[in-house]
Amino acid sequence: MVEEESRLRELAAGVRTADVVDAVGRFHRHRCHLTDLKSPTPDRLLFGPAVTVSYLPSCQKSLPTDRYNFTELFREAIRDGGQGRVLVLASNGYPDASLGGKVKLSPLAVHGLAGILTDARLRDFAELAEYEFAAYCSGEAVHWGGDAVTPYEANRPAVVSGVVVRPGDYVFADAAGAAIIPGAEVLEILEEAVQVVNEEARFVETSHGEGEGGSGGGPKE
Repeated sequence: MVEEESRLRELAAGVRTADVVDAVGRFHRHRCHLTDLKSPTPDRLLFGPAVTVSYLPSCQKSLPTDRYNFTELFREAIRDGGQGRVLVLASNGYPDASLGGKVKLSPLAVHGLAGILTDARLRDFAELAEYEFAAYCSGEAVHWGGDAVTPYEANRPAVVSGVVVRPGDYVFADAAGAAIIPGAEVLEILEEAVQVVNEEARFVETSHGEGEGGSGGGPKE
């Protein structure tokens, strides 16, 4: 298992989100990508298997905070361990709500998570950048989000920006965007992503050769 994870991270380090999206597309027809993400550290790669927490509109009567709160749902999400995992928070239609900041997300660092992906906002970008994990979201917030949404359930399939994330799927995110990789096929898809990189490099090399006096032909874009 350790060797497999090492291999996955080695492959992930050599590709970009666009390469991963192309590779997933060779296996599946469904959408797997998220765009227009912001990060306090856009130079950091976010990669790892997902654990999920989904949110619903706040309602103290039906979602009492003594049961439905981030601490309880986060603990449930990482009950099998947090090391190297990616916490995926699904806002379910509230992209402008804040789902966390420097205090609430500090347990990610304590438990060794690789980072967080959400289709909503996060607070305290400057402080989040000081943690070792990576964070990708819809933007920075200044207003507390608890008056809008409440954590509802953990480790169930979730939808972020129209993309389904199942616990155990792999999250790949960089400055360009994010891709969700089916967990059972992560090795094959990352190997295919490397193949995409190699194919594009060969095409560029061939195109340059033709431009220096070759026979021409092929795409010109």
